[in-house]
Amino acid sequence: MAGIGRDFDIVVYGATGFTGRLVAEYLAANYPAPDAPRWAMAGRSLDKLARIRDEIDAPADTPLITADASDPTSLAQMAAQSRVVLTTVGPYQLYGNELVAACAQAGTDYVDLCGEPAWMRYMIDAHEAAAKTSGARIVFSCGFDSIPFDMGVHQLQKAVIAKHGKPAPRIKGRVRKMRGGASGGTVASMKATMAAATKSLDVVRLLKDPFSLTPGFSGPHQPSGLVPEYDRSEGVWAVPFIMAPINTKNVHRSNQLLGHAWGEDLVYDEMMLTTLGEAAHAAVEALAKLNPFGGDASPEPGEGPSKEERENGFYEIVFTAEELPGGETMKLVVTGDRDPGYGSTSKMIAESALCLLRDVKGDGGIWTPASAMGDALVARLEANAGLTFKVE
Repeated sequence: MAGIGRDFDIVVYGATGFTGRLVAEYLAANYPAPDAPRWAMAGRSLDKLARIRDEIDAPADTPLITADASDPTSLAQMAAQSRVVLTTVGPYQLYGNELVAACAQAGTDYVDLCGEPAWMRYMIDAHEAAAKTSGARIVFSCGFDSIPFDMGVHQLQKAVIAKHGKPAPRIKGRVRKMRGGASGGTVASMKATMAAATKSLDVVRLLKDPFSLTPGFSGPHQPSGLVPEYDRSEGVWAVPFIMAPINTKNVHRSNQLLGHAWGEDLVYDEMMLTTLGEAAHAAVEALAKLNPFGGDASPEPGEGPSKEERENGFYEIVFTAEELPGGETMKLVVTGDRDPGYGSTSKMIAESALCLLRDVKGDGGIWTPASAMGDALVARLEANAGLTFKVE
């Protein structure tokens, strides 16, 4: 495996930020010696890192690394020291270019929380060849966008194929319940993406194209998910879901990377479910959220909910496979036991790094969670991160 013999198994880059701190706290609390990976905390300020290390009760000898997105040499040195770099430093289109390049060159595995599809496509074009050569496994979108959705489709198609011998050509992802909002980093990423779109028609094209992350392949027409509709299988109205534009693209990339195991004709969309009386209000609210420039109440990077708010959060997502033999449908439900933007996300990315480190082998390249880790990641998430994946 790439990176064997290096100083650290995992480096948490961005450990002084809100989500990065939660990741470091999770590793310290859940993976003490002798099961602990050799991990380090990285960021711009050693003083802040030392303070965070003490506040989260991490071992006093947890190594600290100075690394700064504006200093490519520091990023290259960090990548060369670690087997896996876990980064929460976004927006990635502003602060991630040099780190992806460094990991791809050094043969260092990489996980992030990216929900920025245009940037992801640029990284695929720029660095996938180098990652394949070095053996680096670059895995984007290892948080709420897009693990529950990417892995939900993966697990449902697995069940459909086991029963019918072929995949479902049509899957709907529907968020049944959710408490907790987008993180400050997600909002900042959306703002950066919208700003980039105003300057580049190429960015607009990539954002609109459901197959922008599948170079060389374009499948059938996909629903936009922007028009409220009545969902007959659930008996309630469905309205736009703010994370659908990134999740759907990742699902199609997973399918491509898995050799189109789910078929070249896959149609997939995502929406949120609501009651009839709430439909109009929810639709307006969801569409308003698509404009991240509106309002002053959005969290800033580094800000987030209290521990109580994180622990009281949750989500439930249903995936429905349609157009099966005999007119049958199959459903799979994914649940999470913390708020999606912080509590659950910090656990998912930590377990993704550990999964790459301990559970799965594979070739270098730029991957998705489902294509890189599959069933091994599902097992980790169910055992350790408060997620469930159940056929309904």
